[in-house]
Formats: sequence, C-alpha cells, structure tokens
Amino acid sequence: MAAPPSPQPRVMVLPFPAQGHVMPLMELSHRLVDHGFEVDFVNTDFNHDRVLKAMAAETGATATGIHMVSFPDGMGPDGDRTNIAMLSNGLPAAMLGPLEEMIRSKKIKWVIADVAMSWVLELAVTAGVRVGLFSTFSAAILALRLHVPKLIEDGILDECGAVTRNETIQLSSKMPPIDAAEIPWARMGSSPDRLRVFMKKVLKTNPAISLAATVICNTFEEIESGALDLVPNALPVGPLEAPLASSSSAAGQFWPEDATCLAWLDAQTRGSVIYVAFGSFTVLNAAHFKELADGLELSGRSFLWAVRPNFTDGVVGEGWLDAFQRRVEGKGLVVGWAPQQRVLAHPSVACFVSHCGWNSTMEGLRHGVPFLCWPYFADQFCNQSYVCNVWGTGVKLLADERGVVTKEEIKNKVEQLLSDKKIKARVAMWKQAACASIADGGSSHVNLLKLVNLLRKQ
Repeated sequence: MAAPPSPQPRVMVLPFPAQGHVMPLMELSHRLVDHGFEVDFVNTDFNHDRVLKAMAAETGATATGIHMVSFPDGMGPDGDRTNIAMLSNGLPAAMLGPLEEMIRSKKIKWVIADVAMSWVLELAVTAGVRVGLFSTFSAAILALRLHVPKLIEDGILDECGAVTRNETIQLSSKMPPIDAAEIPWARMGSSPDRLRVFMKKVLKTNPAISLAATVICNTFEEIESGALDLVPNALPVGPLEAPLASSSSAAGQFWPEDATCLAWLDAQTRGSVIYVAFGSFTVLNAAHFKELADGLELSGRSFLWAVRPNFTDGVVGEGWLDAFQRRVEGKGLVVGWAPQQRVLAHPSVACFVSHCGWNSTMEGLRHGVPFLCWPYFADQFCNQSYVCNVWGTGVKLLADERGVVTKEEIKNKVEQLLSDKKIKARVAMWKQAACASIADGGSSHVNLLKLVNLLRKQ
C-alpha cells in the first residue's frame, strides 16, 4: 500500500496592521504558495473586514493555499488606528494568546512576522515555533535602527530619542546620507512622550532581531549591499510584486482598486503621464492639496492622481475636487485607489510623484519610472536620499519659506526631471538590475530558494 502524500508545509504570516506592511507580506505569501506552502495570513479583525470589502469586486483575489484569518487588535470599534504608537502598544496583549493557540492547534512550525511585530519571538520559547522576521523598510533603515545605541553614545540622540546634535549620518559609503533631524522616529510627528515610548521599544527589541532565524528584506543586493552587511541574517528577496497579469495581490488591499484607469492609460501617448500617489498614511493640508492640483494642471501634461479617502484634512471645501476634475477632464484623471504596480508598468507613465514609501520606491525602481519625491514621514526621507543622492533616479520637491510646495515648483521639477537624460539612463540601468535580481539565477531568486529550503526544515 502506497504511503499517504506528505502534508504541505504550513507557515503563519503576521504583518503589522497597516497597508504598507500587509501588501509586501501578501506578495511574499504568494511566492511561498508557488513553492508548495500553505499560508495562514493573519490580519487584525478591523483590517480583515476592510480587505474583504476591497476584495468583493475582485475575482480570484486570494490564491489557493492562502488562508485569511484574523484576531482582535486590542482597540475598540472607534479606536484611532492611525495612532501607530497606541496601536502597537496593545497588539502583544491582544494577539499573543490567540496566536499561540492557533500555532499549537494547527501544528505550525514557522512564523514569518513583521519586524514591527518582533514581540512574536516570545512564541519561539512558549510554543516551540521558529520565527523569521520580515522588514517592510529598506535595509538601511533596519541598520540605522540597530545603530541607535551608538547614536545615543555619540550624543546625536538622547536616551529619549530626541535629536541633540544635527549632523549627517551615513553608516556606509553605499548607504544614503541622512540628516539626524530626518531619521524615521524624528519624522513621525510624535510627541516627546510617544517618542520616549518608541525609543524604549527599539532598545528592547533590537537584540531580538539578531535572534531571528532569518531577516527577510524586500530589497536586493545590488542596491543595498552596504546596508545588508550591517543586518544580521539578512536575506534580500525583493523586489516583491504580484505578477502583472494577476489580481491576487488585491487580497491585501484596504481599498478597492479602480482598474478603469488602465484603459485610460491605454489611450495616452507613450511616456506622457504623470502618476501621483501618496500611499495609505499621507495627509495633505488644504494649501498643499490645492497647490498640487494646480501644479499638475499647470504642467500641461496628462496625469493620473490617486486621491484615497481621508487624503486631505477635510478643509479643502465641498465640491472643490469635483470642480477640479471637470476642469481637467480629458487631460487628467482622479481615482480613489489605483492598481499601482500595473500603473507603473504601463508604457504611458512618464514619472511618479511619490511620498517615497519603501513599497512605492521599490515598485518605481522595478518598473523604471523616475521620481519626484515628496516624503511625508518616518523612513520616507531616507528613501528620498536613496533616490536622489545614491541611485540618481529622481529629484526633490522643495517647499518655499511658508513650507508649501508651490504649483510652480511642481511644474518646473516635472520639466527638469523629464528632460534629464542622465536620470533616464540611470533609471533604465536600475530597472535592469531589479529585473535581473528576481529572474532565475538572480540574487533575490537564489535567496528566495534559500528561504524556501529553510522553511521546509519543519
């Protein structure tokens, strides 16, 4: 009698509950399913409901092999989940018990957890599970985080995380230079009390990062070799993306994608469209919002602008955006949430006005699109430094003395960016390098196979 087939290896995947964290871990999950794994993908109840609503209009959004599960996040129905510090603080108490119970009941041997959820390493002891961490940020940011004790020792930061001496920090010649005033925690809009809590958490969890079986990074060796050298057990497998022909990544979206913009792009001239998107957290005030709109119109170019719900602070004025859309009809298109990877891959797109979140940065690099950089908070300033100072694939949008990025600045920088042949050449070079890294035999492809082999050691 033939032996029964071996069960497929099972992995739990645990992202921090924010859009920019869920998406790359969903894409990694699809790669694991491609290699025969079953994945239990854990959202919070709140985000699980959002994902299901976003998927309602999609077909085939979840691949066979990915099981969507959820647990409470410790906040009430009206809790402010944009308050990252408050959300983070409640997650361990709310989730550790249910996660351990699920691990035991399903006999899960591996958990891949977001670095921001590194408290899950406690389960390595209590539940006997092996833990790999996943960085949704650049390797440079992870290296900078691990370097915090030295920054305190050198007097650049005090023990509460406040910047006491502003100077340029560059841990390696291959890493982006960044002003101390623009390190991620200094740019999160945090109060001194929140900053102190965050710094305490960093200092507590930093040693745990080196205890992980591996640290998976959504990057590739050719662009971050200097930073990767400073991260223990780093395994770069990026750029992580869903196949362009697939809608499977929609399983991780918090808002429904408006795919009608793709047909609109089909009707535009090659290399003519400005694509504008600021991710899931950025909030522009009325002055910035209107200047951006006026700058796009002033440029005289076609544009596709993703304006998600709550993108502005609510004081732009009733009907203003509708009136703007009527005025630019035929030249510009405004959508709520775009299928960004497919947009960036479209031949009509000329450049990307971006907040420089790491996912957007990797996607733009992968598809050979130059950047107009407008960072908002956290690691985005470091990513801007990569784009402008290291890779040379974009330019900065600069605010005036009032702190406003004017319509004239937007128009002028669009013209500068699209007329710069050196930027165009570097964009093409890095696109080629990114594509080579994930092709068979490329550095990230080889590392993905290493990860697969590691996870098979049940």
